[in-house]
Amino acid sequence: MAKVIAIANQKGGVGKTTTAVNLAASLAATKRKVLLIDLDPQGNATMGSGVDKYSLPATAYDLLVDEKPLVDVLVKETAGGYHLVAANSDLTAAEVRLMNVFARELRLRNALKDYRNSYDYIFIDCPPSLNMLTVNAMAAADTVLVPMQCEYFALEGLTALVDTINQLAAAVNPELKIEGILRTMYDPRNRLANDVSEQLKQHFGDKVYRAVIPRNVRLAEAPSFGAPVMYYDKSSTGAKAYLALAGEMLRRADKKMVNSTTSV
Repeated sequence: MAKVIAIANQKGGVGKTTTAVNLAASLAATKRKVLLIDLDPQGNATMGSGVDKYSLPATAYDLLVDEKPLVDVLVKETAGGYHLVAANSDLTAAEVRLMNVFARELRLRNALKDYRNSYDYIFIDCPPSLNMLTVNAMAAADTVLVPMQCEYFALEGLTALVDTINQLAAAVNPELKIEGILRTMYDPRNRLANDVSEQLKQHFGDKVYRAVIPRNVRLAEAPSFGAPVMYYDKSSTGAKAYLALAGEMLRRADKKMVNSTTSV
């Protein structure tokens, strides 16, 4: 059964979409079956996957509001080799349309229920705000992956996000946990970045990924070419960093499986 991971941070510009697209592509390259769900009305993950957000027959809006089956809204051909539930500005109206719907926060969870056996990983790219779309993502997810810059205000934002995750766990998804914290746009020459990085390790221990995503021009350029960075420039430090992150995730999953088998 697929592991469902929401990629979220209430602070914008921290690399959520970059992480969603490139991690999905890196895992798909290891022959894992991957689904990426774009829940951001900006549709950046859609465009970054090589899919035109302006000419979509169906989007995440249809999945959430009209309750179309997942198979009817899938884009199966993407630049990253994964399946995609695309998004565009139509998704902005979903919040209003869901306002008076019963169990509106469970729409995405219910939509995925019959399809989790079809994938190894399902990633949800969340908008940079706590709205009904983000709540749907958190209700559907097993865990939350948090990309963040190693800056002071980002550290404050992380505290708020952890509180939010705990509140949502209590309200709609008791199993929800933090998958990991990913340091993005990292510059090891920056003293503040190193200080914040050390604080993260002290507070969150092995929840902080060893893999670090550096500031990288190729990572910034790749979306304009409609491709994950590993297909735009596989030798770039950004591509290597996301492949390293994918490898670390797979090793963690294998270790967890071994430990659970041993305990049984």
